[in-house]
Amino acid sequence: MIFVTVGTHKQGFERLIKAIDDLVNTNKIKDEVIIQTGYTSYVPKRCKWFKFVPQNEFGDLCRKSDIIITHGGVGSIMTPLKFNKTTIVVPRLKKFNEHADDHQLQIVKELEKMGKIIAVYDIDNLYSAISKAKQFSIKVKKQPTSKIFEIIDEQLDAWNKELNP
Repeated sequence: MIFVTVGTHKQGFERLIKAIDDLVNTNKIKDEVIIQTGYTSYVPKRCKWFKFVPQNEFGDLCRKSDIIITHGGVGSIMTPLKFNKTTIVVPRLKKFNEHADDHQLQIVKELEKMGKIIAVYDIDNLYSAISKAKQFSIKVKKQPTSKIFEIIDEQLDAWNKELNP
């Protein structure tokens, strides 16, 4: 199963959701696909979808998925990585009115350098990233490689404990 998530950011992410729907329509993706669309106005025609889901269900979907495709939001990236899931990340870009700036590019580039994710900077490369993901093996965290990622990981753990006592 492939789980696609765009997080809770108020701007839509039509570019990603439409690209996934098109790949399913053309039978390039044969896996079951479940999409969390958030505030995206495009409605998938060929995939199961919902707008939002509680954090515990989000975690369950990540655990059950073979591949997670997400935007470049830290929470949406770190949860699948905590479960050692193959994660494809498509950063939201200002030029497409998907975010106020391009800060997600910095996060994505750093995680890509660390071998934690497969990055997609051009949506036309999404299918090849999915093909690559089927053979991808993430580098499992042994020691924190960056203090900022250690802090983010600790904060996500704390929030998860608050939400799921």
